[in-house]
Amino acid sequence: MNRFIAALLAVILTVAPALAQETRSITDLTGRTAEIPAHPMRIVSLHDLSITIPLIELGVPPIGSHGRTTADGKPFIRASAVLTGVDFDNSEIKFVGNLPADIEAISALEPDLIITTEWQTAPVGQLEKIAPVVVIDTSADAFAAYELLADITGTQERMAFLKTRYDGQIAQIKRLIDTANISVSVIQGNDGAFYVEHTYGTLGRVLRDAGFKAPALIESIPEGGDMMVPADRLPELDADFVFATYRTDTLETPQTSNEKLNAVVPDFCQYLTACQNHQQITIPREEASSNSFYALGAISYMLISNISGRTFVPYAGQ
Repeated sequence: MNRFIAALLAVILTVAPALAQETRSITDLTGRTAEIPAHPMRIVSLHDLSITIPLIELGVPPIGSHGRTTADGKPFIRASAVLTGVDFDNSEIKFVGNLPADIEAISALEPDLIITTEWQTAPVGQLEKIAPVVVIDTSADAFAAYELLADITGTQERMAFLKTRYDGQIAQIKRLIDTANISVSVIQGNDGAFYVEHTYGTLGRVLRDAGFKAPALIESIPEGGDMMVPADRLPELDADFVFATYRTDTLETPQTSNEKLNAVVPDFCQYLTACQNHQQITIPREEASSNSFYALGAISYMLISNISGRTFVPYAGQ
């Protein structure tokens, strides 16, 4: 019996390392091919909004994450507290710096996989010396990146549940709101111009999936693209409803958003019929732009509560 047990243990010890090293090839959204663990257990994320929050929602939180810091130096995962309830101070996720991420801090965690973005300036060459690296292309569809993360972590079933819930939310919007006959616009004051995107983050995703119309100027922007619109073209951004955003992680308020819009065009409201008729809706940017299914749901409810069953003044220029 002792000989049998000893032989069995020898076989187990021989096979275990091989199983631990099981890998597969994956092509990331930038076209890179990497050999990654078939079942990664120790992931380091190098973008909080685009990678860390989706991993938490998928049920596979990373062991380390990129993050931001408050004025007094306290690290936090941007938007995660309000979207997932998880942050550095109430989880085992370790802070690995901002931009660039801290190579030594990442290495100390002994990850088996590092997921980064083209935005992150920590060199991929250095990261590859620590563990296999997958690069997420943040200029592409954010939820295509989410699909890739689900594939990497083997959480496709959880992803399917999240998508089914979102499909139900979109169906509810379409049932309650005549989206095909309502125009919407999302604007942001930035460096003397109005910053707009073809599809503004989570907010834009819900608006397009629900079938709302956009002004011709916004439709002219290529998918995945953005534009700095000069002050004199503000009327081209008018619509039945105009959305604006502000950052809560830097303690901004709705007033901050209006101040930035006024900095581009003083008394900007007089040039937007939506604003004049109290049809400008200003919401936190964390929910409006995060790569999060929870945020999609929050935006869906916001649209229903603000627009469904409401009498509003149509924009005459559409």
